[in-house]
Amino acid sequence: MTDMTLKPVTVELQLLSVASEMYPFAKTGGLGDVVGSLPRALKQFGIATRTVLPGYRSVMAAFEHPRHVAHFPDVMGHPVDLWEGMARGHHLYAVDCRDLFDRSGGPYVAPDGHDWTDNGVRFAVLSRVASWIACGADPEWRPDVVQSHDWQAGLVPAFLRYEQEAPPPVAHVIHNLAFQGVFPREMLGAFGLPERAFTMEGVEYYGQISFMKAALQLADRIIAVSPTYAEEIQTPAEGMGLDGLLRARSDRLVGILNGIDLQEWNPASDPSVVFPYTVGDVVARRANKRAFQAEFDLPQDPDALLIGMASRLTTQKGADIVAEIAPRLFERPIQMAIIGTGDPAIMRSFTELRARYPRNLICHLRYSETLGHRLHSAVDATLVPSRFEPCGLTQFQALRYGSVPIAARVGGLSDTIVDANTAAIYEGVANGILFSPATPETLLAAIRRAKKLFQQKSVWARLQRNGALHDVSWEGKAELYARLFLEMTGKGPGKSELDGEIAPRRGDTAQRNSTAQRGMAAARMPAARAPRSSQRPTFRTGTHA
Repeated sequence: MTDMTLKPVTVELQLLSVASEMYPFAKTGGLGDVVGSLPRALKQFGIATRTVLPGYRSVMAAFEHPRHVAHFPDVMGHPVDLWEGMARGHHLYAVDCRDLFDRSGGPYVAPDGHDWTDNGVRFAVLSRVASWIACGADPEWRPDVVQSHDWQAGLVPAFLRYEQEAPPPVAHVIHNLAFQGVFPREMLGAFGLPERAFTMEGVEYYGQISFMKAALQLADRIIAVSPTYAEEIQTPAEGMGLDGLLRARSDRLVGILNGIDLQEWNPASDPSVVFPYTVGDVVARRANKRAFQAEFDLPQDPDALLIGMASRLTTQKGADIVAEIAPRLFERPIQMAIIGTGDPAIMRSFTELRARYPRNLICHLRYSETLGHRLHSAVDATLVPSRFEPCGLTQFQALRYGSVPIAARVGGLSDTIVDANTAAIYEGVANGILFSPATPETLLAAIRRAKKLFQQKSVWARLQRNGALHDVSWEGKAELYARLFLEMTGKGPGKSELDGEIAPRRGDTAQRNSTAQRGMAAARMPAARAPRSSQRPTFRTGTHA
């Protein structure tokens, strides 16, 4: 086993982060949370971050004293102004293009619920301007390294490769490989890419253009958001058609877990929590449960297992499985709270279930950051039944607030949850319940297992305490990011010092003490893998994070 004990990072480094969303300005999921919380964590390790965002209304309105950096009269047919400044403690650049970003609706979706038809151009413009910033468009600042996020920023490595001389190195972060930004070959010119880019070694992907494939092909380093996900995406089952490329570049691929902002997620000071509490304060936590039940007209039964799900309501997140098993769950004293938006068919299912089971189910089918915080402070257990989960933040939030996660054994969930099997309970290390595969029957069995453990009050209290004491912060993970960025710029250790065991899984009976071993692993090819299929993959061109 390689010694991955980390030395303090003291070298200062300038980082340009490029993303389509960032909390608190724009957020559809975990991408926004990570982009918003990582810069603060990196700062203590000498990494100063500036983030490039689309000039959404919410971003432009948040600037305190913006500085006009440049005007570009024609970026893919659109005038663009570049602004720089501070906003809510974050150092930002805004790509101000009213034609593309000054709109009602979400970052990717129009008010009618459909993707914006010009999403390709919108995020090509973001990537193009970001590449100019990376190479000196702002005369007052230039980054040492660039970090691009998901498909929306996937052309940043391409523009730096094809349009710039001596560009800074780029690390591309895969938050969700399912969304790849696939567009027709005819859009090459509209995206501002040269003809020489349309090759297998460039942006071409089965005769089309893929922003994600371009990033994976051309970035200097690739970061998956958990060690297990770094393994999974190298297999045909989870590689979404890109497993062959990822295996070929496995020496450039690492897995680093996400974290959450402990100031933002603190039950002792969270204004969303009705009765603030600290670890082990069961009285306040029970009071939060009663208040939550009363607020939504559920019976105030302390012995009813109250489970919650705050998530995008999609098949990836397993929301359809939850809806399918709900009638069987409600045969027992179980209550459920669902918060989120997503697939219209799944949302209709929950609406119908709410009408049938008003004493068991509450549904808040719209996004609410405040209610999400309050849910974790009140529910006994949190459902995370994802079919695949690159990292997941919900389980971190649940653990932090003393809600026991019931989760599928996939991706980052496997790296953060220790299953409450007999041995783990005996050793005192369990903090959740894992099940596999993600099917109605296995989820139902996991919830029934949770119900039995819930009836053993001392055991359940230990699960809650273990979760609340679990390190879900950014600190150790941010240091791994910092060391990787320093290595890329030649200011830090060589790659060999960053190598560790492939996806160091946390056993069901013990937790590793090393934050480094727990949070990061160099990705290597799985021991056994099937050859890549000659069939064309099923493209996921959606634009949700």
